[in-house]
Amino acid sequence: MKGFPKIWEEMNRSQRMQLKAFICLLGIFLLFILIVAGMLRGLRGREEEPPQESSREEEHIPVIEQLHNVWIMEANGDGLLCFTGEGERLLWPVASAGEDIQPGAVQFQNGSREEWSKLGDEDWGTAQWLLGLREQVADMELTDGLVTAVYVKSQKTSGKVLAADQDGVWLEGQGRLEFAEDVQGYRLYRELETADYRDLSIGYDFADFCLEDGQICAILLAREEVMENIRVLLKNSDYQGIYHDRVELTCDTDYTVQVLDDVNSQETVVSYSAGESIELTAQWGARLLVTPTARTGRIILQSVHRSQGIPAYRGSLEVWWTQGGVVLINELPLEEYLYSVVPSEMPASYPREALMAQAICARTYAYTHMLHAGYETLGAHVDDSSSYQVYNNILEQEAATEAVKATYGQLLMREDGVTLAETYYYSTSWGYGSDAHVWKTDSADDYDYIVPRHLNREAMRTVLGNAAETAESPDLTSEEVFAAAIRSTDPGDFESGEGWYRWSYTVKKVETDTIRRQLQSRYESNDKLVLTWDGENYVSRPIGNFKEIRNLVILTRGAGGVADELLIETDRDTYKVISEHNIRYILCDGETKVQRQDGSQVSMNTLLPSAFFTIEIAREGEVVVGYNLTGGGFGHGVGMSQNGARAMAAEGYSAGDILRFFYNECSVK
Repeated sequence: MKGFPKIWEEMNRSQRMQLKAFICLLGIFLLFILIVAGMLRGLRGREEEPPQESSREEEHIPVIEQLHNVWIMEANGDGLLCFTGEGERLLWPVASAGEDIQPGAVQFQNGSREEWSKLGDEDWGTAQWLLGLREQVADMELTDGLVTAVYVKSQKTSGKVLAADQDGVWLEGQGRLEFAEDVQGYRLYRELETADYRDLSIGYDFADFCLEDGQICAILLAREEVMENIRVLLKNSDYQGIYHDRVELTCDTDYTVQVLDDVNSQETVVSYSAGESIELTAQWGARLLVTPTARTGRIILQSVHRSQGIPAYRGSLEVWWTQGGVVLINELPLEEYLYSVVPSEMPASYPREALMAQAICARTYAYTHMLHAGYETLGAHVDDSSSYQVYNNILEQEAATEAVKATYGQLLMREDGVTLAETYYYSTSWGYGSDAHVWKTDSADDYDYIVPRHLNREAMRTVLGNAAETAESPDLTSEEVFAAAIRSTDPGDFESGEGWYRWSYTVKKVETDTIRRQLQSRYESNDKLVLTWDGENYVSRPIGNFKEIRNLVILTRGAGGVADELLIETDRDTYKVISEHNIRYILCDGETKVQRQDGSQVSMNTLLPSAFFTIEIAREGEVVVGYNLTGGGFGHGVGMSQNGARAMAAEGYSAGDILRFFYNECSVK
């Protein structure tokens, strides 16, 4: 350092300035290095520090999903294949015991929920555990999509279903069981799909019911078998209603009366001798079963009247006291039911092949309703009136019984060979049939095999392949074309000689009050089929008062010329009446007689013979005072004409030929 002053002194001023500048730059460089080094140390230090509370990641919130009353189709190492109301779903259980994630609890029902017993966690996911889940109904808890808890509902019951509604079912010997709020139903045979109480086979033990806390939590339609017995609701005298005020009966053999309830269904059985008459009484809700001791025995229902007099019934009779009155249900083999249906629906004097065609139609119609009961809430498939098929109104006839036996078990199937045909039938055509659109139902398009054919001999030969295709039928939806046809006759028509082939109906004095009441009645039955003009559109609203009828006009016609819409103009409102049934009802005054083409006159109490007619009105000034109908046929015109079948059979056609003509592409199996 002693030499530095000397060197400094020897430097000139310029050299001194350069040295100072160098030293300054060196200092700045060293300072920059120190700053960078400090920053790097700070960053490394912060990385090694534990995270501050404010910088922690937000904790994960699990997503919980609850599934109720699912059907576990399969349970194995690939997961749980389940079926819910939305279809199949493959689920995986949470990790098994021994891993880091805690497993859920598997519980099997043993009475109430509080009494369920647990399997140990060590069983979770094992083969034994999976075996216990397969083909069971269960509740499941899912956490983040994984199964964390399963509640298997293994308590089941079954029994003959006596009745069913949206709230519960009656099982023979068990009484009524209510449905749980989240009840599910599954059809397990054929293709697995959801079901509900309407799919239960009334009168049969084809289903299991899973129970939870005494309520049905799941319906399992376990199997599909041939149904041999039909349950028929017997209406009261003259078919006035479904409820009876009193029940008096006897039997031509010894018989028993058994109490069907959930307490003493097996213990309370009383025996009676043949011919011993009794009147049954019980409290509301009670069910009694009357059974002859011999299979050929018949129950004679003395408190009911039919055209044959006092009717006698094969099979058993179930008597149920409901809030509306006493309900009677006759259960008997389907084939024996047909012994009484066929002669009640078609005269036994008709040719054998016609009776056989009728038997097949009647059996198919009945079996369709056995699969989907018409009175599931009361426990019956059909009733015994013309609302379904007339049953036991006429005594059994040997020819009709022989036709039933000759067609034993035969049903009419649609083109696919699997689906039952809807075998509608009616009495007589006017030369043409119609189609299922006459009833204005959403399902009409499903019955495209019911073709509105011309019922003449040439058409029959064409259908059977014995003649070339004929010219197209006339456009009978045209008022002019239909009017010309209905006012003439065609000798080629199978039914041209029938009395109902042509008819007339002349109302000389219109009763305005009667038409108004009948409009109101049909409106109350279905307010979408009786509409009122509001100045812009036809709308649904109650029928108003009016004093005069100003016009009656057929607005539109359906297939085969059937009257489809009727305009009724009054001094107050204008109405549009829709459907052949409503039109027949409203224009029938209940007093005027129909004159058939053979000159005979027939009273019509509630319905005109058919809706195949034209209208001619009589006026006094602006007021319609009367009308004349020129019509033809008897019945709705859909399906098989019974008198058409009669004529065909008389000309040598078989039952199969007849059914092929009326139900296109259908076959007997």
